[in-house]
Amino acid sequence: MPLAIRRQPGRKTVVTSVQDEAPAVATRADPALVKALPRAFRYQRLLDEGRYASTSEMTEAERIERGYLGTLLRLTLLAPDIVEANVDGRHSVEVRLPGLLEPFPSEWQLQPATLAQAACGMLART
Repeated sequence: MPLAIRRQPGRKTVVTSVQDEAPAVATRADPALVKALPRAFRYQRLLDEGRYASTSEMTEAERIERGYLGTLLRLTLLAPDIVEANVDGRHSVEVRLPGLLEPFPSEWQLQPATLAQAACGMLART
C-alpha cells in the first residue's frame, strides 16, 4: 500500500491513498497515550530485567522525574484488553492520558467501570 509521511510541527502524519472499496476509518487514539503506554512497558521491562536496581537509579539514568516514572509505571497495571483497545483507538469510552494518570483499581475487572466514570467526569469539567 503506498503511503507518505507528512511532517508538521510537532508531529508526523502517515497519509495513505484512498481506496474506493474501503471507507476511511477515523481513529480516536490519544497520541499522548499511544506514546506513554510503550514507554511504561519499556521502563517496567528494564526494572524486571535488573538493568536498574531501583526507580531512583532509573530516573537519574533516563533523566526523568521520579513522580512521572511512578505514574507511567502504573499504566502497566491496565488490563491487556484496555491497553490494546486504546492503542488501536477502538475503546468504548473516550479515555485520554490525563484520566489514566489518576489512580485506578489494579483489578482488571473493575477498571472499565472506573475509567468510564473518570471519562464522564473529565467531560463534565470541560
